[in-house]
Amino acid sequence: MPEAASAPAVRAAIGDSEFDRDTALTRREPGVYDIGLSAGWTITNAVNGGYLLAVLGRALADTLPHGDPFTISAHYLTASRPGPATVRTDVVRTGRTLSTGQASLLQYDDEGREVERIRVLASYGDLDTLPDDVRTTAMPPAMPPMDQCFGPEDAPAPVPGGSAIADRLMLKLDPSTLGWALGSPSGKGEMRAWFGLADGRDADPFSLLLAVDALPPTAFEIGLVGWVPTVELTVHVRCRPAPGPLRVALTTRNLAGGFLEEDAEVWDSADRLVAQSRQLARVRL
Repeated sequence: MPEAASAPAVRAAIGDSEFDRDTALTRREPGVYDIGLSAGWTITNAVNGGYLLAVLGRALADTLPHGDPFTISAHYLTASRPGPATVRTDVVRTGRTLSTGQASLLQYDDEGREVERIRVLASYGDLDTLPDDVRTTAMPPAMPPMDQCFGPEDAPAPVPGGSAIADRLMLKLDPSTLGWALGSPSGKGEMRAWFGLADGRDADPFSLLLAVDALPPTAFEIGLVGWVPTVELTVHVRCRPAPGPLRVALTTRNLAGGFLEEDAEVWDSADRLVAQSRQLARVRL
């Protein structure tokens, strides 16, 4: 088995931004990858689920003959921690236009036992080969211009739920979904924001996996506080995003039995719906 230090690193072709560095894996052997999960993408003490999904997404892109995630579903089994982790991948099926694989992210607990943190099933293809026809009733979210929206840096005090990940993002929230930060939540399950990476890196399919899970949870605007851990998250990547900031809209229509759904739409600067997602999250009532 080759030494990890001499094994090839799995990096994004888009560049060497912080996101690229922190999602880069080292191939130990076919289907086995090593990574140090960065503390820079944490919310309180837990590693953000969208960042983790991007890590697994990169491993699968290296494993499968196709490079772009079309649909990826993740079950979050236990909370991931910053530090060493292993990703194991398997090819389920390969075809001419789509390939399917599965991946698991594992870490060791305090007793030295290997623990599976996330398990993913995904299908990959080539976004550049898709036809350009669009038939949709979906519309971009109605949002104020970016200079009329507000980010964590605009708050007079630390924003509830704010963490290290906030320093890695360009996030400007629609004022109409900011009542929770002022102590007056609207009661509506909505959250909208302009989104990008703080270092200016343009979006690609892997950063879309981050974008769908990077905003404050809709639970805040419903009037709830505290961590809202993801149980399951499915993302559909619809096309390669154009350069420029993204607009992300989250909605929740049903909170019942201590769980809520959160639907996301991600729109690019060309007014195209580039990603959609749905997640089931647990609410600490």
